[in-house]
Amino acid sequence: MDYPEKLVKQILADTKDMPLEGFLSGQGSIEPKVMFVGEAPGRTEIETHIPFSGQAGKWLDEWLESINLKRDDIYITSVVRSRPFHTRKKLNKKTGEFAFSHPNRTPTKKEILIHAPLIDFEIESINPKILAPMGNSALQRLLGNQYKISDWHGKIFDSKIQVLNDEANGYQLSQETYKIFPLYHPAAILYNGKLKKEIEDDWQKLKNNL
Repeated sequence: MDYPEKLVKQILADTKDMPLEGFLSGQGSIEPKVMFVGEAPGRTEIETHIPFSGQAGKWLDEWLESINLKRDDIYITSVVRSRPFHTRKKLNKKTGEFAFSHPNRTPTKKEILIHAPLIDFEIESINPKILAPMGNSALQRLLGNQYKISDWHGKIFDSKIQVLNDEANGYQLSQETYKIFPLYHPAAILYNGKLKKEIEDDWQKLKNNL
């Protein structure tokens, strides 16, 4: 999706001193059957410029196929558009030198708030039939910190969502009501294989609501 240039420039300026890398736009149909919202791009996504193109993306594609959807049928975005990373320093005992790495990390609430105008713009522009936040970061950005993905995954319900309130430097509830279907983030299965059956069941529930 093409965003207002002024909006992107402001967000990049506000985050220039933060440990964030690159920028990835939301992608997909502007009349999607489902709008999926993730957390943030990882290293692979920044390199390929394709949302969910790493290991988690392979699971996403498999689950989409299981409910007869393709990426062309959906829209994918995230609550933060740059890759959040932290710096890790490790001593090489053989050389006596330090090596630095920059692994992914969970975005902060401040980073999510700074990026809020982008996802607000996307949701307002697309007006999705079903809004599917994947994981806690996306769910809590849309509905509030009291929501936990472990409690709400696989349930469909109507709700207003949080949108940016510039004056309060925070959120307020939207005028519009949306159909929400929370899902576990695809990366969850990489860390907890026991969730596989539960996740597959949730996707079949999503299929039944399309």
